[in-house]
Amino acid sequence: MNILHVDSSITGDDSVSREITQAIVAELTAENGDAQVQYRDLVAKPLDHLTLPAFGEQDSQDVLAQFKAADTVVIGAPMYNFTIPSQLKAWIDRLAVAGETFRYTENGAEGLMGDKRVIVGIARGGLYGEDSAQRSVEHAERYLQSVLGFMGITDITFVIAEGIKISDDARTAAIASAHDQIRLLSSATV
Repeated sequence: MNILHVDSSITGDDSVSREITQAIVAELTAENGDAQVQYRDLVAKPLDHLTLPAFGEQDSQDVLAQFKAADTVVIGAPMYNFTIPSQLKAWIDRLAVAGETFRYTENGAEGLMGDKRVIVGIARGGLYGEDSAQRSVEHAERYLQSVLGFMGITDITFVIAEGIKISDDARTAAIASAHDQIRLLSSATV
């Protein structure tokens, strides 16, 4: 199993999404002793915002090849200003490439990455879940669901810690809940 582990939080050691992705990868590798892990820190080594010439640059080719080679992709996606960090968006811009991860057909776009499993660790300061009053402004989880689905990926699991900025107790409970969700991944490991 080839695992690609991607982090995008700017908060370093205080990052909840980084804690979540680290725990996810630990769970996956414990269940799959022969797993190979590639790590990409989009803050330590950011990609430039996408330009037309950037598609031909080696960094863009490497990002795409690394993604395509992975069986499982673990993405750390903190929610900033209702959506994903710009560092993560710059990475995704290198993945959504016609003819590589999707193609256009007479019946619309067709995703080509359906054989991948993606696990996303999301950290949200407030409450943005399905039943929350703030759901309409949640664009991180929903964007990732859309763009990954556009590439044909249907095996997507979200491990979410939300309400982490409400109080210390809420943060502790949210992180504990995320770790409970991670322990359940072992039954779904491919």
